[in-house]
Order: sequence, then structure tokens, then C-alpha cells
Amino acid sequence: MLQHVYERASQARYLTSTIIATDDGRVYEAARGFGARVRMTRSDHISGTDRVAEIAFSETAEIIVNIQGDEPLIDPAAIDAAILPLVHEPEVRMATLKKRIEDPREICDPNVVKVITDHAGDAIYFSRCPIPFDRDGKGGAPYFKHVGLYVYQRDFLLGYSALPVGPLETAERLEQLRAMENGYRIRVTETEYESLGVDTPADLERVARLFTTSLTGVK
Repeated sequence: MLQHVYERASQARYLTSTIIATDDGRVYEAARGFGARVRMTRSDHISGTDRVAEIAFSETAEIIVNIQGDEPLIDPAAIDAAILPLVHEPEVRMATLKKRIEDPREICDPNVVKVITDHAGDAIYFSRCPIPFDRDGKGGAPYFKHVGLYVYQRDFLLGYSALPVGPLETAERLEQLRAMENGYRIRVTETEYESLGVDTPADLERVARLFTTSLTGVK
């Protein structure tokens, strides 16, 4: 799975280098086995953003992308779409993605993080609860789920770990809320990429079936 993530991420047009960051020796050896660039990090990081920040200290790229290692079907075009706001608007310090929810069951699923944005495309809030709340039950507003991919300006990322963790991040267990609680905007780009993270054995089985279907269809 890790190799699929690495190879697909490496296909993104705007990424010049891809590094696997881990504190697990087994992951390190597996990554070296398929020829990836891999770096060991400290084991006390409280979020993936903090882990990526450690690596960024020794890198020179001005834009850093944090791609989850459990997304074997990550779309390289989605990565590029998340990067572009930071390329064209230097005042944007952090960006991510959202996908319109099509399965109503996901709206109330706390494992599916929802996001609402303003007219400029900046996040208003991320939550595990249904947002917005449809008080009258008329279904007027669409629901969007957050795709857990982050893009940062390097200088912003290097200071991220020093930002105080607030009550919202603590309650929701969502690392992106640290930026918002400290007054930073997060630009959110809509994508058609359907995130398929692997968090459980059932998730792994589902992704394996998709790979099998894809390979069977190759002529």
C-alpha cells in the first residue's frame, strides 16, 4: 500500500521530490525496499503535520505537501489542485481539499470529517459532526467531506509545532484546527477525488477489491 501511495504521489506535476517520513523501523525498511526516499523522525509528534515539519527543517522547498500514507488511490491531479492556490496566491499559507458528499450515511459518520467554507474558498470550520446543521430539514446546503491532504508554505509549517493546541483541536482531534484557532486561513479546493483511506481491515479489503477490478479491466 505504501508503495502505491509513493508512486502515485510522485506522478504529481508540481512535486519535485517525495519523501516518506516515519518513526517505525518496519515502514523505513519497507520503503527502502522499493527504492523510496525515506527519513526517520521522532516518535513523540502529536500529528502528521508536526512530523512533516521536522523533515521540512532540513529541506529547501518553499511549498511542502503532506500526503497521508493510507491513501493508495491518491489522485496526482488532486495533489496538484491543492498546491496551486499557494503558487498563485502567496498570502495563502495552508491549503487542503474537499469532496462533495454523495452517500448520505457519511454526513453523520464521525470518521468522515466535514468542512464548510466561505465565498472565497477559505475554511470556516472542520468537524466530525454534520455541518451545516439542516434545521428545517429542507436539504438546501450541500455537505462536503475533508480530504486529508495538506499543503503549506515552508515558513508557516516550520512554526506550526510551536502554535498552542486549542480546545477545538483537542475536542475534535483534528490537527488543521490548530491553524484556525491561531488565526490562520486554510484555502479549500473542491475535487472529484474520492478519498479511500485505509484505517481498518474492512477498508483494506475494499481497496484490494478495487485494485483487482482495475487490473482485471486492463487489456
